[in-house]
Amino acid sequence: MLLLKRLLSLFVLVLVLGFLSACSVQQHLLRQVADGLSQSAVEEEDIGLAREASAFYLKMSEALLRELPSHLGLAQSVSSGLTQYAYAFLMTEADRVESQNLKQAQALRERAARMFERAKKQGLQTLTLNYPEVIQSLSPSANSRSMQLPAQAVGLAYWTAAAWGGQISLSTDSPDVVADLPLAVTLAHTAWLVNPSYGDGALASLMGTLELARPGGSRSRALAYFDQAIEISQGQSPGPWVAKAEGWALDQQDRPAFEMWLNKAIEVSSGKRDLSSQIMRDRARWLLSQADSIF
Repeated sequence: MLLLKRLLSLFVLVLVLGFLSACSVQQHLLRQVADGLSQSAVEEEDIGLAREASAFYLKMSEALLRELPSHLGLAQSVSSGLTQYAYAFLMTEADRVESQNLKQAQALRERAARMFERAKKQGLQTLTLNYPEVIQSLSPSANSRSMQLPAQAVGLAYWTAAAWGGQISLSTDSPDVVADLPLAVTLAHTAWLVNPSYGDGALASLMGTLELARPGGSRSRALAYFDQAIEISQGQSPGPWVAKAEGWALDQQDRPAFEMWLNKAIEVSSGKRDLSSQIMRDRARWLLSQADSIF
């Protein structure tokens, strides 16, 4: 209820601001709203309600970002929100319905790919406006170590790279999209160099997943990234365990490790009611139920 009241208050303020003339006062007020939205993540234990609230939150945030395209916090909020929505509510549902309705699963994945692309574009736009050298340094011929990514931009870089990777994973029939994988890897690596512990191991997990996905990727290096993610979270976050099982164990066709790590994800998330833990716990349980068909 508190979240709904806050969102409604911000929405009313946005409407009021629409009647103001373009001036420094308007920009100041818009930034205040943007600061508020970027700090007001949708925190809801009920997955269904969170899905409904996310749509309203994201649409309002995107509208404001069009007015303030260089706002780092708001861009990160939009990119992360779209990316999480695509993964938690579209890709997951597609996996579950595929055996009963292949056409519906394909439609969900196409929608998820479009949402990932949207998140990626939002992130790249804001990064370009604030740090044009970041985009220039994404070229495979550039040295990512020479790119100076400020610490405050690590979050946006992470979510942009995660969205990019998500889009690529769902676009294997689009060579132009898949060809961008080295750019997504470079962006993620640049963020990792600045803050390898970002997201309680989420960035390290992403590095492991991208390492396995890239041509010529090192399986031992990917495993090291997954282990780093688990170490960072002290083994108490289910996400790195699921990523390690779904990434490394599946790639190695190691069913005992696959089941062990998924069971560990369920164990560490037991009793936790935050949305991320619920989603990862449900993902782990579903993957375990599919083990016979996966291996």
